[in-house]
Amino acid sequence: MKIVDHLESFSLNGYSVVTMGTFDGVHVGHQAILRKLVEEAKANDGSSILITFWPHPGFILKKDTNLRLLSTFNEKAELIESLGVDYILKIAFTPALSQVSADEFVKKVLLEKVNTKKLFIGYDHHFGNNREGNIEFLKSKASDYGFQIQEILKQDIDSIGVSSTKIRNALMEGDVAFAKSLLGRNYTIKGRVVHGEKNGRKMGFPTANIQIEDFYKLLPADGAYAMRALFGDKKYGGMVNIGLKPTLKGSQRTIEAHLFNFEADIYDKELTIEFIKLLRKEIKFNSMEELKRQLEIDKSEAQKILA
Repeated sequence: MKIVDHLESFSLNGYSVVTMGTFDGVHVGHQAILRKLVEEAKANDGSSILITFWPHPGFILKKDTNLRLLSTFNEKAELIESLGVDYILKIAFTPALSQVSADEFVKKVLLEKVNTKKLFIGYDHHFGNNREGNIEFLKSKASDYGFQIQEILKQDIDSIGVSSTKIRNALMEGDVAFAKSLLGRNYTIKGRVVHGEKNGRKMGFPTANIQIEDFYKLLPADGAYAMRALFGDKKYGGMVNIGLKPTLKGSQRTIEAHLFNFEADIYDKELTIEFIKLLRKEIKFNSMEELKRQLEIDKSEAQKILA
């Protein structure tokens, strides 16, 4: 798969099957669409192309300052590549782009750059200035543009019963198991291991303190989770806590992972966390001793879940 982020020097002349959208999380609904995209392209000996905008338009238009995403661009690209898509067109979203008319966007991008022959488009997808571009707009101009339109119907999406919003809501409730059923995989975060206060080590539970660089990456609800950690090419069972550590009077939200049967020094290394199941929501304990007893209970429960 090729990622194209310099549209000016890019062009395709063959049979192009195209879709557009943010595809945040690349959930099972997105996967179904992208498989159809790839199948259609192969059937016509052509190319499958996903057009997406980055940064997310919500960050530029600032309609929702609390917007958090299920995937970074790199995570999204890896998932899309695994489905066999040939190209991702990564178009920089700017205030100027938001003023481009839908007709101009179709002509300059869909026609001139990628030679679109078939467009897969959601029933509720909008693009162009004032969101004027939609399925009805495209249908009315289909003969002028000269490409076929494959509408992704509401009933098709509803039958799958999945949306990025539904997944975000599940994660914000700590229901990582339900989120997995909609994503088709465990929800993950990735970050660098940094030095912490080492309170966990004092209680016999040394933790890797994880720092995520992408501020917009959604974290599940505060609490303790059974998890698997990917380090290098190996996975380790463990548990991870997200929250303010109220027992220790913490003031900043942290991510602290305890890996079972693991002794290596991983400071400044990258660690990927897969959330398996919520053990409990974050609570304040009356003492360090009470917290330590709960950690023993958490560990036992996590080991049962991971087994």
